[in-house]
Amino acid sequence: MHDDRNPPRYTINDNWPDAFGTMHWDTTPGWGESSSGKGDVNAWGASSATNKVEIDGRNFEEEENWWDAARRAECKRPGPGVLPPLLSELLHNPEHTLYSVSASLPKHSHSNSTSSTSSGSSQSQSTIHHPPSAEEVRKAVPHANAYYCKEHNGWVLLSWCSSTVLPPFARSFNPSSPLPDQARRKRTQSCVGEGEQPFGQANKTHHFHKYERAVDARMLNTPFKRSEWEEEELLKRRRRKMTLHEETMDTSVKVPQVEDEVEGDLLDLYVCCQCSVYCLASQVIPGVIPVKYVEDLTKDKLSHPSLDKTAHASVLSAWETIITILQNRIFKGENRVLPVTGAKFQSKIGWTPVIRQIFEQLGFPLRPLVPSEEQPQTLQPPEIDPSTPAGRRMRGKLLRAWVEVCAYTIIFQKSKSSTSFGNYDAQKLSVTVESAREMYQTGIGAHVNQIPRGLLPDNLLGCTDLNDVWEGLGMTPSSYSHDLVTFAYLAQCRCDPANTPTYFGHLHKLHEVMKTTGVPSSAREEIEMLLLQEKSRGRWSKEDLKRGAAVLGFGLDNALGVDLDDEVDEEFILRAWKDGLKRSWTMEDGNERRMQLYDALKILSELKSSKRLLDAWTHEKGSGMSPDAAYLALQVSKEVEDDMLITVYTFAVQDQPSQIEKMRNALTVIAESRDSQRLRGFLETGVDPGDVVQQVKMDMPRGLNQLGNTCYLNSLLQYFYTIKDLREAVTPLAATDFKTLEEKKLSDDDLKRHRVGGRLVTRREILRSKKFVNQLAELFWNLEYSEIPAVTPTMDLAKLALVTSQDEEEDDQCGTATDASNDTDATLVDDGPLPSRTQERSNSASPVVMSPGSMSDGSSVLGKRTRTDGPMDVDMDSAVDKGKDSYVVVEKPEASSSKGKAGHSGSAEVEMVEDVSKPQPPALPPRKPREVDDSVMMFGRQHDVSECMDNCMFQIETALLDFHEMAGTEDDKTSVVKRLFYGKKRQRLAPLDASEGAVSRYSVHEKEDLFSHLHVNVSEEGYDLYDGLSRYFDDVVEFEGVKRRMEVTLVDLPPLLQIQLQRVQFDRETQQAYKSQAYVKFGETIYLDRFMDTAAPEKKARAKAIQTRLNACRDRIYKLTQGKHAPFAPALGGVADFLEKQDALRLEEVDDDFIAVIKAEKDHVSAVLEQERAEAGKLKEELEAVWKDDVSSPYELTSVFIHRGASPSWGHYFFYSRHLPDKPDSWFKYNDSDVSIVPKEEVLADTTGSTANPYMLVFTRKDSDVVHTVHRFDADQLQDA
Repeated sequence: MHDDRNPPRYTINDNWPDAFGTMHWDTTPGWGESSSGKGDVNAWGASSATNKVEIDGRNFEEEENWWDAARRAECKRPGPGVLPPLLSELLHNPEHTLYSVSASLPKHSHSNSTSSTSSGSSQSQSTIHHPPSAEEVRKAVPHANAYYCKEHNGWVLLSWCSSTVLPPFARSFNPSSPLPDQARRKRTQSCVGEGEQPFGQANKTHHFHKYERAVDARMLNTPFKRSEWEEEELLKRRRRKMTLHEETMDTSVKVPQVEDEVEGDLLDLYVCCQCSVYCLASQVIPGVIPVKYVEDLTKDKLSHPSLDKTAHASVLSAWETIITILQNRIFKGENRVLPVTGAKFQSKIGWTPVIRQIFEQLGFPLRPLVPSEEQPQTLQPPEIDPSTPAGRRMRGKLLRAWVEVCAYTIIFQKSKSSTSFGNYDAQKLSVTVESAREMYQTGIGAHVNQIPRGLLPDNLLGCTDLNDVWEGLGMTPSSYSHDLVTFAYLAQCRCDPANTPTYFGHLHKLHEVMKTTGVPSSAREEIEMLLLQEKSRGRWSKEDLKRGAAVLGFGLDNALGVDLDDEVDEEFILRAWKDGLKRSWTMEDGNERRMQLYDALKILSELKSSKRLLDAWTHEKGSGMSPDAAYLALQVSKEVEDDMLITVYTFAVQDQPSQIEKMRNALTVIAESRDSQRLRGFLETGVDPGDVVQQVKMDMPRGLNQLGNTCYLNSLLQYFYTIKDLREAVTPLAATDFKTLEEKKLSDDDLKRHRVGGRLVTRREILRSKKFVNQLAELFWNLEYSEIPAVTPTMDLAKLALVTSQDEEEDDQCGTATDASNDTDATLVDDGPLPSRTQERSNSASPVVMSPGSMSDGSSVLGKRTRTDGPMDVDMDSAVDKGKDSYVVVEKPEASSSKGKAGHSGSAEVEMVEDVSKPQPPALPPRKPREVDDSVMMFGRQHDVSECMDNCMFQIETALLDFHEMAGTEDDKTSVVKRLFYGKKRQRLAPLDASEGAVSRYSVHEKEDLFSHLHVNVSEEGYDLYDGLSRYFDDVVEFEGVKRRMEVTLVDLPPLLQIQLQRVQFDRETQQAYKSQAYVKFGETIYLDRFMDTAAPEKKARAKAIQTRLNACRDRIYKLTQGKHAPFAPALGGVADFLEKQDALRLEEVDDDFIAVIKAEKDHVSAVLEQERAEAGKLKEELEAVWKDDVSSPYELTSVFIHRGASPSWGHYFFYSRHLPDKPDSWFKYNDSDVSIVPKEEVLADTTGSTANPYMLVFTRKDSDVVHTVHRFDADQLQDA
């Protein structure tokens, strides 16, 4: 891949221009493209067989209707593709190696010299020789992207890059299949590579599509043009072909003239349909010496070596002699003739017809020394004077030949052992050669580090029966893995839906061959699961088609007496199907035959692309099953009600997806026998129409209906409603008059009265915030007064909550100043990058305290989806300690810390940034308006609760401020948001070594700041909430290349304490983010005394010492159980068991003693692990004993946010809230529209092994009375009053 991180390995010269226009990851839209594209449905309930494989761009409706030609024409899929390993073989013969070649001036070459011209007489004349320049030598290689092939003695043009702009097509290019969707391609730079897929791995690898002779090499940014001598020879060759053609054809037919041909070499184009990567490749560009002569000379020398040399040395000597002759002519101006009968010439190279052909190709004609038969024959050096056209062409040709012969000689020498050359002393050549295989394999995603090799079961090695399978799926047998086969199959069905049966047939054949060759069932399991899943979706192969036709009676020897061909119409097939159904009633296996008939009709309807046949199958497929059989299929009695039937059916389909057709047939029969409109409606829509709104108790909270992927927003809105003071502050704004607000202008002085999130706000943000709070107040009113179980938030509320003001402004593409966006200079806030939100294991490396310019952008759910907006502290102008080095301590936002746009900063680590009071560089120019991407959901790009919470809190605080009143104190705790959610902490950055701190008072930095969240990094099992907070409050960071201790203490506690459990982790091995499912133990009450600034110093010191020992102990446990190559004990036990039982290989070093040593090591590791665990438990008890009497700062658990899902990129959110103040032992579970009462044991349960884990905990100060969970209007109480 040619980018800054992996620069092109062109060894020609660094001065080569960007040969193919965009040899880096260029994501700039071009050629009329926009950054938008239609998103495909890719979450339609695929089973586990395919959920494990990352593949994007699929469309359920399109895949289900693969047989519909009209649908295919509408979707314009590009057709069959290939995976990178097969592409690597298609680019050039896989048995050949391509080399990157560079050339430099030989030593002892001169800028000019005098050469003598010898002739038959004694006369001689001196001429000035002009040797080639370094630039000429560099350009002797055909192109910056030309790679040498020794087996062809030629060159291959090869380039790969990522660019949203495809290279210009040749005029003659007429694609036989559509090009991939360019809008989709531009969304991702590359399907492979770290950080190339910003929202997580979407595709396992590339899927390339070939377009032959698509690109004219002359039209590239750095054109490839044949040299003058090549063009001359090509022209001669074309004319010879045309002359031969004219002699055998009618002279009345017009022959195209050579001069009419304006296209150059045409390159094959390979385009990945899912990202911006594409590849260009040429046919072999022949070298100066035809490969036949090269091979003949080498074979001749191997067969007839010189007497004083080995066979390999003789080959080397011959080619080096030719190199010397070329160098002398090119670089030294040697112009004397070369007698071929001379002793040196004969001993080094000899004289054969092959040698004569080689020198004729090089332009050295054979002539007598003087025109006399008695004179010896000599080779006449060609003219290479650059001042003449002929000399210039010959000069270029000889330079190319010199490079090619040098490259061939070097590769030949490297391919043989040094001993095979005897004592021969090889020349040191001025050409360097390096294999390019790994480079281009990495560039296209085919390297072994990107796609592993060697996973093909031994039984399939060399199995030629599968050659058509590998070719059809677009992969190679060496790259086989379960995941890659799945990806290849799904990718082919996605891109070439018309041939879905063919690809399913390949999959079926692979499985059958695996069974017949004895591949173990464990190695076939994943393929079997995929087959079952695809069969449940109605996939069929050609074999299934044959069986289906036979079931319907087709075949000369069958019931119908005719073969199934194109002449058979729909009516005939329908009659055959109905006749088959009638016959099945008299068969003992009638049920099985009816199922076969339904399958056959489905297959033929898709084969014929017949909607009529498909409609018949859809409406009548269940009619052949009797009601008794239908009830038996669903395993229910006849007395079961419709609602229970639907429930049973739903669970049966989930548990047995391969039986979905059978279950549906059964339910269809029952629906008809009962004449149940409810069951019919369910079968048609998939939704139970019989669900009626049930009355719920007046004192139960109301649920919130989803608007589409808004379960996290629903959780947040319910949480806000439970907070009494916040609810009471918001409710009065339901009657806001927005017309008055829009007419009422705020002056610049008004806007400067308050800061929200450490910055001033704009008029647009104020108006927007008041609209949000108005909508929120209306929702709160509905939650209080509604009589139905669930209410629906408005679209406006969802949009205002999920889309920040900055996102909105960017989407509006505000290219000019407006009253809303350009209020005053004081409201403009510079953007700055945020650090990555994915968390690595905290003890694997010290956190780095970064400078603003070095922080990188990241994204995560359950941690924080970030943007490139600058971090901002709440009221950052207050309390700042400046040191001598003009640096100040500011917050380093964590996963749920706020951005400047949302205005609520979290607190985690600290970082040193330059004092903003110093002169700053000029502001950046206005950002280019961002084009709207159609793939973004209707509510924008914000997709996690933490950022949504920040945005909502920012808008609530902004809406509640009075901009005609002066702000209060710097902390401004008059704001209900700050009063409820914000506390104060003190951060201290000090040297690890106490002696360093004594040297300079400037080595310690302190700062007080507000916080709204505390953060706990969740990476390992066996931790509780105190353990996680301890790492937050006392950690080691890296600052200016030196490790420092960062200590955080709490100065002032808020009524509501929000603790973010950061579950997004980063796997160093896979280079992928993942969600940690580790269980973090927490209870109903937490005491924060140990984290307070006023905590006893002696206790803190004792606790720190114990914590250090505990951390070291846990680290050792982690290495033994979860570290690299862990767990060790089970691995050692498995090795011992395998060696004891295996008898396929005879291993002399493996005996009983060796196995006993392995078992003993396994027992030792197990014992050490148990000892470490016991020690960790003991140290934990000691640590808790230190603080057991410190209970003056109690907080009680009131809310728990849950994320259910295996990935940090998707899942479901719900929310628990404690029933306060009335029933503190009871909890409500808010799951969108469903609200239920659950016991506290469910909330506090151990979630080990589950994907439903807490990601945010909310505690309230004991006796603070800030949460009133149920706030419902009671008409009875009003009547009594």
